Amino acid sequence: MTVSPGKKKRSFSVKARTKDRGIKRFSRNILLAVNMVLVIMLLVSYLSIFVNPATTAIPALFGLAYPYIAAANIAMVLLWIILRRWYALISAAAIVIGIGYIHNFIRFTNHGNEEHHELKLMSYNVRLFNFYEESEHNTLSKMLQLLRKEDPGILCLQEYYVRGDPAAGERKLKSGLGGKWSTHFKLIKSGAASRYGIATLTRYPIVYRGDVVHPGSSSLTIFTDIVVDTDTFRVYNNHLQSFRLRRVEGTLLSDITGEVQGRSVESLSGIYRSLTEGFASRALQVDRVRRHIESSPYPVIVTGDFNDTPVSYTYRRMRRGLKDAFVEAGYGAGFTYRGKYPPNRIDYVLYNDEIECTDFDIVKVRYSDHYPVIAYFRRQEQKEASTGQHSHRKQ
Repeated sequence: MTVSPGKKKRSFSVKARTKDRGIKRFSRNILLAVNMVLVIMLLVSYLSIFVNPATTAIPALFGLAYPYIAAANIAMVLLWIILRRWYALISAAAIVIGIGYIHNFIRFTNHGNEEHHELKLMSYNVRLFNFYEESEHNTLSKMLQLLRKEDPGILCLQEYYVRGDPAAGERKLKSGLGGKWSTHFKLIKSGAASRYGIATLTRYPIVYRGDVVHPGSSSLTIFTDIVVDTDTFRVYNNHLQSFRLRRVEGTLLSDITGEVQGRSVESLSGIYRSLTEGFASRALQVDRVRRHIESSPYPVIVTGDFNDTPVSYTYRRMRRGLKDAFVEAGYGAGFTYRGKYPPNRIDYVLYNDEIECTDFDIVKVRYSDHYPVIAYFRRQEQKEASTGQHSHRKQ
């Protein structure tokens, strides 16, 4: 029996369509599997604020990558919408569950107004003034020019660095800033002739200086009682435990580029160990600082480089009972770190209800691997008086 050419053509066409449907189905299933993995990663990242990383660091690792995991889930929603599939609801639901986390990274409305403030505070991780960065020149003079221009009433520096006599370094810094400053420095000896640490400088009188000791660590926290007009504030300046990845990442880079073979797994293990140790150390440090904050007799402002993101145990613990200046008065993306690793938000200004943040700025200068952050404050009674005046005018 002879099969007509028409039937052969139709048979081939059916097989081709069946094969095409099979490929599409396979591709869709792969995409769906990837989507489910991303959703699970996102949900695990949400747990990082509740789980103490000293117990287990797995949620903290996902919390560290939260902005990028969330972005990947948003991309999956858009992709499924283009493909006209209800699967878009999977990532959409996961994102909605944690919508508050997004607001801690990005503010879509701008309520700030720096004109109505009584106190301006600036926090800046100056990365040792780039002393060890051969490609950077005149960083200190550039930073001093910026600080003179901004002229904050309170200035908190992290990774402050001085060679030689610390007192001479302090005088040089104050001279470069111009005007009269009260100071509070906490320095650790580094090598034979250099020191690094943190510093709080202010145009206002200081009535008390103290520190929160972190045993066995180079991390530093100082608190400074500052009198602004008739009010006393306790300002906590923090530089919490970093991951200390620079040495390990250099070894891994050599492994990847082929300079040293067979040690990549060991280097990755070292990175994991550095990450988990960093999470655990910060958990202990933030618990220590929180206990001290709770005993403060004055309204507090808590600032500095926390070395952790808003989706972390560190941030949630430190922020408890406090407001976040960026969340209250910032606008746009809140990323403050711009170094070798992906951008993230790790520098903060927190405060309690006795004052109000009227504006918040991230100054996009590239003098360090951090951007300086600025918060503008006024007292609550000043806000109430201003609100009363506006109401009276409207009547």
